[in-house]
Amino acid sequence: MSQSSSRRVVLIFGGFVAAVAAAFYPIYYHPLEHIEDYKKEQTVNRAGVIQENVQPPGLKVWSDPFSRK
Repeated sequence: MSQSSSRRVVLIFGGFVAAVAAAFYPIYYHPLEHIEDYKKEQTVNRAGVIQENVQPPGLKVWSDPFSRK
């Protein structure tokens, strides 16, 4: 394998890793770093919603998805 070919493989692989990392940031890391913002948004979104009226029978009642166990 020539050096030019090796460099191309490294660039393609590095580009793929960078693309996956760039896609992961807004999906995983941003929400982890801004939990309070998401809590406030959910408070606004769920205002006026009575859980018993929208919860299907037999399912667990909503819980805070941001609570630490």
